[in-house]
Amino acid sequence: MNAPARPVADGVWPMAEGAPLGAPWPSSATRVADGEMVLGGVGVRALAAEHGTPAFLMDEADFRARARGFREAFQDTFEAIGTSLDVYYAGKALLTVAIARWAHEEGLRIDTASGGELAVALRAGVPGEDIGLHGNNKSDDEIVAALEAGVGQIIVDSLPEIDRVADLAAERDVVAPVLLRVAVGVHAGGHRYISTAHEDQKFGLSVNAGPEGGDSPAVVAALRILERPSLRLCGIHSHIGSQILDDAGFVEAARAVLRLRAHLAARTGWLCDEIDLGGGYGIGYLPGEETVDPHAFAQALAQAVAGVATELGTPLPRISIEPGRSIAGPAGVTLYTVGTLKPQLVTGEDGETFTRLYVSVDGGMSDNIRPALYGARYHAELANRVSDAEPVLARVVGKHCESGDIVIQELDLPGDLRAGDLIAVAATGAYGRSMASNYNLLTRPPVVAVRDGASRVLVRRETVEDLLALDVG
Repeated sequence: MNAPARPVADGVWPMAEGAPLGAPWPSSATRVADGEMVLGGVGVRALAAEHGTPAFLMDEADFRARARGFREAFQDTFEAIGTSLDVYYAGKALLTVAIARWAHEEGLRIDTASGGELAVALRAGVPGEDIGLHGNNKSDDEIVAALEAGVGQIIVDSLPEIDRVADLAAERDVVAPVLLRVAVGVHAGGHRYISTAHEDQKFGLSVNAGPEGGDSPAVVAALRILERPSLRLCGIHSHIGSQILDDAGFVEAARAVLRLRAHLAARTGWLCDEIDLGGGYGIGYLPGEETVDPHAFAQALAQAVAGVATELGTPLPRISIEPGRSIAGPAGVTLYTVGTLKPQLVTGEDGETFTRLYVSVDGGMSDNIRPALYGARYHAELANRVSDAEPVLARVVGKHCESGDIVIQELDLPGDLRAGDLIAVAATGAYGRSMASNYNLLTRPPVVAVRDGASRVLVRRETVEDLLALDVG
């Protein structure tokens, strides 16, 4: 016997035709008369027919506007206090040749975290001097590729790496521009795995002295860099985490780095030119959730930088920041096709029994690992039609052989949902495709750009032949 469905919110079709859907959807997302979702002027039914599902859809105009918005807000604000600022697009969020071009055309440099990301940025035509290379365990090949490309900065992350970069640069008779990554002890981020500035993790060198006193690891590293003629210490780098919605952590990190800068100047006579305050600016994933305001964050950081520099009596440094998720995330939507529908009787914590509808889609944890990895939450809607059916409690799950393959734990979907319907998941532009895998030997979805009523493939869908081509038997 079926138990009554758990009570849910009324209504699943609140939007008037042609009205913007609003956050967390891309700025171009609307609905037409029959309820079909439209992105970049292209209906999702046409997109599914042409490109298949699952598919990563990127609103090019939205991405460009967010990139431009960060650049203008931060550059204008920091110019007002008397210094300059560069914005690096953090390619780890999502990097393709076209997306690297979009970011660079909007005035951003490109931050890479591997040899592969570096190769994509170079393939896009981004000049080496506009690229930075990160990584806590760079290979010699990656360092050499960066040196040969003439990257603007290599962010060094450990004492052994300092020597390796110095030796490889000396062998090639070049001087490598480096930034020293430090850990400032600020805990920030949406999950402990994406909080990256506390000491008990793999990134950076602590600015705090050890238990026996003496120089901190960061000071020791800076002194070593200054001793090597094949290295040019351009600045200090700090990144405190990801999905951060409060500017307080960035302000505290800026103070710590500026104090380290002043200490090194007093100790050695060297005053670094640049301070990189990293990225990690958060976005809203669910309706009503907050997204970072670039203007507000720029104001808070500029005020802190100016205040501490005045307090320390040091000139203002050049500043750089590295937004990634906050540019790519809201611009992306993942489109799925509904397959199996399975009502399950569930007993809640209060002992009440209700029905939960399991909605299986044709992707899952291989194209969005974040719910399984971090417990990340997303919002989805029926995208191909309107429905007047009463909403039911649903759980959107993937097709992988894992009980943890859950795209969305709980949401309301129309009670007349059927196989073949299209489900759109918002705010998947960051860390969907970039963290995608071939688990269960599923092929990775394409990345499709939409703009001005047209679509084009940026990264084609993988095929079974692609998988077999890598298997040498």
